[in-house]
Amino acid sequence: MNRITVNEAIGQALAEEMRRDSRVVMFGEGVATKRPELVEAFGARRVRNTPLAEGIIAGTAAGAAATGLRPVVDLLFAPFLCYAMDEIVNSAGKLRYVSGGQFSFPMVVIAMTGSGWTVGAQHNHNLEAWFVHSPGLKVVMPSSAADFKGLLKAAVRDDNPVLFFVDMALGPTEGEVPQDEDHVVPLGKANVLREGTDVTIISYAKMVGTCMEAATQLADAGVSAEVIDLRSLKPLDEETILRSARKTGRVLVVHEASRMCGVGAEVAAIVSEHAFSQLRAPVLRVTGPDAPAPSSYMLEQAFMPQAAGIVSAARTLMQGSPARQGEQAQFA
Repeated sequence: MNRITVNEAIGQALAEEMRRDSRVVMFGEGVATKRPELVEAFGARRVRNTPLAEGIIAGTAAGAAATGLRPVVDLLFAPFLCYAMDEIVNSAGKLRYVSGGQFSFPMVVIAMTGSGWTVGAQHNHNLEAWFVHSPGLKVVMPSSAADFKGLLKAAVRDDNPVLFFVDMALGPTEGEVPQDEDHVVPLGKANVLREGTDVTIISYAKMVGTCMEAATQLADAGVSAEVIDLRSLKPLDEETILRSARKTGRVLVVHEASRMCGVGAEVAAIVSEHAFSQLRAPVLRVTGPDAPAPSSYMLEQAFMPQAAGIVSAARTLMQGSPARQGEQAQFA
C-alpha cells in the first residue's frame, strides 16, 4: 500500500491497464500534456491530445471501440458532455443492443464535476443522473484514491461504455492505494464505510467524506449512523442499500447534485418499494439546490451539503416525525 493522491491513482490505473492490454488507448483534451509519463511509456500513438471538440472525441471513441480498441477519453468538465450527448447516449449506449450483440463498445469517458475549485456554473454541474437514466451506459463516481484506481481499472475492462466522473475537489486528496495490478473494484458494489444501527446515510463522491464527518458528530450525540458509499451509480447495489435500510429503519441520502430526479430519488424509491414495512420514518434527502453552481468559494460552500445539515436531517429522522429542514433536507 502506498499513500498517493486521487490524480496519481488515476494515472496508475491507466498505466497498468495500458501495459496489460495493448488495445487500450487514451485521447482527449490535454491528456498527453497532463500525463507525459504515459506518452513516454506507451508512445504518442496511444496517448494523444485532441482539439476541443467533445462530439468528435466521443464519436471517435465509439468508432474505435467498435473496431476492437478500448479507448479512454477525457472531456475535462462534465458540462462539456452536452456537446457529446449524441455520440455517448444515442450511439455508444445503444448500438450494442441495436446490433443484436454483434458489437461491443468498451469505452471510458472521464469528466470532472463538483464544487470546490470555483470554476463557475458552466464548468461545474453534477450531471451524473442524466447518464444513469440513459440505457446501455454505466456510471461510476468514486470517493477514495483506492476506489478511483480499482474502479477505473474495472471500467477499462468492461465491454460497455462507462462514464467515470471525477469530483474535482478530490483530485489532490490522498489515500492508501494497493500497488497490486490486480486491484480491481467491481462495478455495482457499494462499500459500507461505517457500521451503524440507528440511521443509514447513503452518498457518493466527495459527499461521502462529509457524511463520515456527520456520522462522527452523531456518534458523539449517541446516534449510531451507518455510512454507505455507493461508488457505482449504475449498476446500483440495491442489495447493500436494502440490507442497511431494513437494519436501521431510517434512510438519509446525500448528494451535491440537485434534488429533482437525482440519484437520491431512485434510492428513495427502491427503499420505499422494497423495505417500506421496516421503515420507522420517511426517507429524507439532503442535496444541492436547483440552481447553477456559484463561482465564489464561500457561496460554493453554501451551495454544497454540509455536515451540520446532514446531522440535522438525521436528528429529524430519529425524532420519528420529520419536517422540512430548509431547502436542502427534504422529504423523498
